[in-house]
Amino acid sequence: MSTAEQLRGAAESFPDEVVTQAHVRHLELPHGAGRFALITLDNGFDHKKPTTFGPRSLANLDAAIDQVAAEADAGEIVGVGLTGKPFVFAVGADLKGVEVISQREQALAIGSSGHAIFRRLGGLGVPTFAYYNGAALGGGVEVGLHCDYRTVSATLGAFGLPEVFLGLLPGWGGCTLLPNLIGAERAVRVIVENALNQNRMLTGPQVYELGIADALFEAADFLEQSLLWTSAVLRGEIEVERQDPDRGEAWDQAVARGREIADEKVHGAAPAAYLALDIIAQVRNGDLRAGFDAEARALADLIMSDELRSGLYAFNLVQRRAKRPVGAPDKSLARKVTKVGIVGAGLMASQLALLFARRLQVPVVLTDIDQERVDKGVGWVHEQLDMLLLKGRLNQDQVNRLKANVTGSLDKASAFADADFVIEAVFEEMGVKQQVFADLEAVVPEHAILATNTSSLSVSEMASGLEHPERVVGFHFFNPVAVLPLLEIVRAERTDDASLATAFAVAKELRKSAVLVKDAPAFVVNRILTRFMGEVLASIDEGTPVEVADNALAPLGLPMSPMVLLELVGPAVAHHVAGTLHEAFPERFGVSENLGRVVAAGKRTLYDHSGGKPELDPEVAALFEVGDRVLSEEQVRTRALDAIAEEVGLMLDEGVVAEAQDIDLCLITGAGWPFHLGGVTPYLDRAGVSQRVLGRRLLAPGVASLPE
Repeated sequence: MSTAEQLRGAAESFPDEVVTQAHVRHLELPHGAGRFALITLDNGFDHKKPTTFGPRSLANLDAAIDQVAAEADAGEIVGVGLTGKPFVFAVGADLKGVEVISQREQALAIGSSGHAIFRRLGGLGVPTFAYYNGAALGGGVEVGLHCDYRTVSATLGAFGLPEVFLGLLPGWGGCTLLPNLIGAERAVRVIVENALNQNRMLTGPQVYELGIADALFEAADFLEQSLLWTSAVLRGEIEVERQDPDRGEAWDQAVARGREIADEKVHGAAPAAYLALDIIAQVRNGDLRAGFDAEARALADLIMSDELRSGLYAFNLVQRRAKRPVGAPDKSLARKVTKVGIVGAGLMASQLALLFARRLQVPVVLTDIDQERVDKGVGWVHEQLDMLLLKGRLNQDQVNRLKANVTGSLDKASAFADADFVIEAVFEEMGVKQQVFADLEAVVPEHAILATNTSSLSVSEMASGLEHPERVVGFHFFNPVAVLPLLEIVRAERTDDASLATAFAVAKELRKSAVLVKDAPAFVVNRILTRFMGEVLASIDEGTPVEVADNALAPLGLPMSPMVLLELVGPAVAHHVAGTLHEAFPERFGVSENLGRVVAAGKRTLYDHSGGKPELDPEVAALFEVGDRVLSEEQVRTRALDAIAEEVGLMLDEGVVAEAQDIDLCLITGAGWPFHLGGVTPYLDRAGVSQRVLGRRLLAPGVASLPE
């Protein structure tokens, strides 16, 4: 079947494609270098709708290459350039089209079609140039790799190969061409390491330093400078020199390091990174055709995999559902926030102050019980701003303005008299928080929102003694605040729509993924983490060795093991949350006696890190009293997964969130659970856990799975 026939077949099953045009125009290069053909990729939308490659878009690019190939053969042009619309070069395959693929033959056709079209750019008979003027991701990067030369904009901030992050691999030339261009070590960094580190992007200068681009130009006149450079290359004034990659032991070491990174991040649970590394290893001899064939086969296998379906499901949650929170009131009800108050000046409160100041660009004032704590909190914020200045993230004027906006005071009455939004971040004890809210109600304006950063306590109970409980909302951030996107917004029993709408509007300005949750014990993330953590701790208390219980969840590829998570959260906090949930649901949530002993002994960590490799602290081990019931890793894993499935089912029955999708969004954005699990419910469904425990699936058929 020809490429055109493959694309026509694919287009029929994807009628909703946002089609990218490939416009060809001609120009005379500077200094008499000759007539040049420039192909511009453009989908007709502004930069908010990035340019993608679906079947019709690929066909349009193929037709444009037909035209310039004929012109090259006729001697009418001296070269061909490829660029994008303003702010966007191209961001790769249209993932909505991947979702509708139901047969491996279709998947293989997509891979082979992309290869066939992109490869033509490297064999036109005249030099080809890619001008990375804006965002370039996935197939957008790869189409440029097929060209002979590349330039990049100095202000480009989103360049990368994110496929492995989603459960795919760079299957249109990336796994083959990139290591042969810049060497295996750098290619592994871009394809595997960056992707598995929360899809880390490259900047324009980094693209140039890595050797992916041959020249770097400022954005203001990027295309003009690129064409001047092109002219100099074609006239022989500039000779592009590239270092031949080391194809010896260093290549093998780079691949081995990539496998170590993949093991650390996904523990063998998702195949994409390993398949990409297999191809990088295979193309050490420079056989591009064999690499392209391997890419197409691996891409087809991955497109048909459960992990990719979960990855696409997770991607859609983060990119779409997170931007349109289910249940949020009409945004027109939101009140304007011109000043923020924060009760507390500890680390969490200081993190919140920095976030509010940077994103809302309004005055932020912290209070605490003594001047020393206030000064320490404000000082921490100022130090962080200085660090952002050193990193080039802010300029001096911005830092000066933000520092002036972040202040501290011991006098709540004067500090909060004109505040529109006040959030407390004090000790997690109901009586303390109720007193804070009572004090606040006496000094804040009538319209001010009172928010709590509680992680597990009842917001309704917290507001119960107030004259105006309708303005109290839960506003639960996750630590570290600057890294984790989730914000659980809790509607208490008497929270009104205006207060809730204001909370969601603030969350949007803070650039957080807000999810509306019911006022239920520990809300979403902490309830699920505490339930599964409780089962792991219970197995240890009963007699299972710590290392066995801790390794039990490794096959899922979670970001950290249960005991590492426990150490990160802190034994005291974990014990407190477990106690809160035990009070609410004693039949399901236990409180580990061993954890209680650790907390009582004042231990803040569980492991001894002095020897390099973390080992359970002997003093902690000495505190443990265990039984004689020893479980295997599989038994612990089954126990934990059954508990998660039960808890998710109960949370949905209780209406804690609107749908299972919100639970997955919370786990992805608040706990860092991997895309290849889709959060958790797709995994529970496909592994049969949901059916075994609940007698039903958690998601509708076809959601996060192959079309039926």
